[in-house]
Amino acid sequence: MPKSSKMPKSRKELVISELKTIVDETKGALLTDYRGLTVAEVTTLRRKLRPMNAEYHVVKNTLFKKAASEEMTSLLENLLTGPTAIVFAKEDVVAPTKALIDFLRDLKKPEIKLKGGWIEGKIYDVPQLTAISKLPPKEQIVAQLIGSLNAPASNLVGTLNNILGDFVRTIQAVADKKSGETAA
Repeated sequence: MPKSSKMPKSRKELVISELKTIVDETKGALLTDYRGLTVAEVTTLRRKLRPMNAEYHVVKNTLFKKAASEEMTSLLENLLTGPTAIVFAKEDVVAPTKALIDFLRDLKKPEIKLKGGWIEGKIYDVPQLTAISKLPPKEQIVAQLIGSLNAPASNLVGTLNNILGDFVRTIQAVADKKSGETAA
């Protein structure tokens, strides 16, 4: 009896359930072609993405459509063609986007390319994702913002310290002058 290439129904349900969990936790999904990637290359990419709380999964388009929300599926319809693998970013989307684009550039396999992406409810094409990859990481932006917000407060504290210091020195000078007059 010939083997069927179809996945058993119970296995499909398990895959859909796992994908649904991943999709529900994701802030961004970057879709790529994967045909032509070796196991070693996929492993390398997964290792690069892991510290960024991102995962790379080869998915069947039909199963992904069942796991994702209707809104997400309708937005991604044009990208879910042919062999598809997806980077799921669970936190910051900038770092995984940069890592993926750098990986694909360094790979030097033009047939393996970024198709587009979905970030927090909006579709992005390749040029937009390339622009996003050039942004500083979220942590750096937050640090810069906090630094900008702290600068006026630091300047105020420095100014107040200078005023108080000048006032104390003036009082001390007056006190020294009076003690010098009484001694004379």
